[in-house]
Amino acid sequence: MAADIMGISSMATRQILAELSGAYRQKTGKSVAIESVGGVDAARRIRAGEKFDIVVLADDAMKKLEADGFLKSGSRAGFAESSIAVAVRAGTKRPDLASEVSTKAEVLAAQSVGYSTGPSGTHVLKLLEKWGIDPKDTKKVVQAPPGVPVGTLLARGEIELGFQQMSEFLEVQGIEVAGLLPPEIQSVTLFACGVGAQATNEAGARDLIGYLTSPDTNATKWKHGMEPPRRAG
Repeated sequence: MAADIMGISSMATRQILAELSGAYRQKTGKSVAIESVGGVDAARRIRAGEKFDIVVLADDAMKKLEADGFLKSGSRAGFAESSIAVAVRAGTKRPDLASEVSTKAEVLAAQSVGYSTGPSGTHVLKLLEKWGIDPKDTKKVVQAPPGVPVGTLLARGEIELGFQQMSEFLEVQGIEVAGLLPPEIQSVTLFACGVGAQATNEAGARDLIGYLTSPDTNATKWKHGMEPPRRAG
């Protein structure tokens, strides 16, 4: 039997949404099924005409979807903020992330670094270019396939340093989070939720968004490496 509310999200928010969907069902009796995939794939599927009641993606992508008519106008709301973290394979030396200078030195010394297809990856590529590292050097710079956590590459020993949203690292076995990027080179991503333009349960989606953006969900966001949004969507 289909869930009362159907949705799609990027991988970064999957753990939070899974927990909050369960809490929402306990609270309202309404079932929620949100499929988590790579953010690029999610946006492509929405643009291809797949119907979803609720969409949860990085706010930049959500703004474009709303502008192009793939979200109900005015339904977009800030959901959670996520900072970029650095991780290593469990048991290996942790990098010095005290400053941009020390972080750059660690990246230059590493045999390989990994990044994602999401917004954190876009930011990391800009940093690498700034530091004189060629993003096309596939021996040094490795992009995780869509939907595959960077932490998975670390755990397999395929890369030495990994960069991704903190929330993406917390559930991966065999790795250790070294810390966040230092403030001067940090990039915080705002994730937002909105009602799909072809939603079959618009009322349910709007009610769920009201819950997801309420203070009742803050503890779950902190638990999974994110924070309540400090700025509007």
